[in-house]
Amino acid sequence: MSNQSAFARPAITTMATTEGAQGCTELDQILALAHEAGMLITLDGQIGREKYQSIAGSLASFRRFAEALRTTLTA
Repeated sequence: MSNQSAFARPAITTMATTEGAQGCTELDQILALAHEAGMLITLDGQIGREKYQSIAGSLASFRRFAEALRTTLTA
C-alpha cells in the first residue's frame, strides 16, 4: 500500500528545448510563488530533463498562492 495520498498527484514539469530559458524562468517563478505562499515542493524524481515534482500544502497556503498568481498576472 502506498504512503502517497490519493489527492497528491505528481506535477510533471518538462522544459522542451523549444521553450528555451524563458519557459524555465516562468516555471521557476510559479514554483517560487508557491513556496513563498507556504506550499511544500518536493522533487520526486528526474529522468533526463523531465522532473517529477509534488506540491502540497494547506488550503490557506493554496489560497495565498492563487492570490499571488492573480496579482502577478494582472500586474
